[in-house]
Amino acid sequence: MAPPADAGTDCPGGSNPASEPPLVYLAGAIEYAPDQGRGWRREIAPFLRERLGHRVYDPAEDERKSLTEEERRNLRAWKTSDLARFRKALRKVIAFDLEVVSKADYIVCLWDEYALKGGGTSAEVTFAHRRGIPVYLVGPEDLSGVSGWILACCEEAFPGFDQLKSFLESRYSSRSE
Repeated sequence: MAPPADAGTDCPGGSNPASEPPLVYLAGAIEYAPDQGRGWRREIAPFLRERLGHRVYDPAEDERKSLTEEERRNLRAWKTSDLARFRKALRKVIAFDLEVVSKADYIVCLWDEYALKGGGTSAEVTFAHRRGIPVYLVGPEDLSGVSGWILACCEEAFPGFDQLKSFLESRYSSRSE
């Protein structure tokens, strides 16, 4: 189950050979975010692609995933009208996203008030940690309100995207030249 190459993503199907640039998975709220999580991803993706030369998978831009047209069109409505169909379709999304996470070289995660309401971001972060995939979290400056579980799954936590970018440049700049 490989993400389509033309769905707002640089993630090809198959494995990630050492000769390919690192693959970044952008984890963060979609379901409860006002813009379905697209804004911050659209801001960070060009930096990751152009400055670092990394491949980026943006789950907010890839609405098709492995869903049929009917499932894609009705998924949100089924949450309240047909729970069995909703579960079946959403389980396809979960399997698809976790497959991409398993191929990622690292995760960039925005942990905000919208991520708190959903389950996908915490599942992706936990899954990545369990697989030994580094997670770089952008969250509040005061981390006392962030779940200890989430913090334990992250390699680094940053109070903003500028700090994350500086870290990523220092960590990956020699690999992208």
